[in-house]
Amino acid sequence: MGSIDYAAYFGIHSTGAAILFAVLYAPLGLWYVRQSIRNSTYVYIILTLFCAMREAAYIMRAIMAHSTGAGSNLGLYIADQVLLGIGFFALLYSAYTLVLDRDTIAGGQGPARESIFNPLRSPMLFRLALTVGVALGIAATDTINSSNPKTVATAMKLRKASTIIFFILTVIQAAQTIVVGFATRPTSYGSGTPRKFGDKHGHFLLLLISLLILIRETFLFVTTVSSSKSIQAQQDNEKLWYPLVAMTEFIAVAIYSVSGLVPSRKTIKEAVREEEKGESL
Repeated sequence: MGSIDYAAYFGIHSTGAAILFAVLYAPLGLWYVRQSIRNSTYVYIILTLFCAMREAAYIMRAIMAHSTGAGSNLGLYIADQVLLGIGFFALLYSAYTLVLDRDTIAGGQGPARESIFNPLRSPMLFRLALTVGVALGIAATDTINSSNPKTVATAMKLRKASTIIFFILTVIQAAQTIVVGFATRPTSYGSGTPRKFGDKHGHFLLLLISLLILIRETFLFVTTVSSSKSIQAQQDNEKLWYPLVAMTEFIAVAIYSVSGLVPSRKTIKEAVREEEKGESL
């Protein structure tokens, strides 16, 4: 496989689609840079990094699709896949933490008051599982070029394990959104101020984000774990990959820009202090 055209082998053909998404992420990334400066919350900072990684990944895909020489560059392909994997870590963890932040502000139980083994409310446990999933995915990509059939088989198993972990965590995040969202009342971020659209309809926006991410991961899960070669081949079909993977996550990231959805760091700190004050009484 040393001289293989990796772009063609893994279904990277469309230069135009890759360029389109690179262009779409540029203004969105700049918007989150602005928001990170004005409201330096974890969610905005991570989304800024996510947009930068996605833009770089799509530029790489465009180069690989356009040039046979670049398409045969294994290092470029691995870099593209690593950026896609790490970027999804950022996207899923942002959704997870935002639900907890809004729950804390709405008067729900913060993550500190729950068992570390509760996947719905343990950021550390969730982050650890995500890290394992990313590490397995990177290891699989890095060894896929081996000439040893046993190593290639191991790489496929690692890729499958990574996909299963991401799928399970996506389901957990969706369940967290439903359980936490319906267990707390919506509230405004600050007294005496009119409620913004993202504040009033935050739970439904978070449900939409969760649904979009779940669509993405369900497609990857089914095409990875299926024993059917024809179904597995659909993962590299750009006519499916772009609408079900690329577009769903772009729309999900764009939803975060809705005014009032992401609370300020000051508001989160105030809510945490109120929670701690209530515990001390």
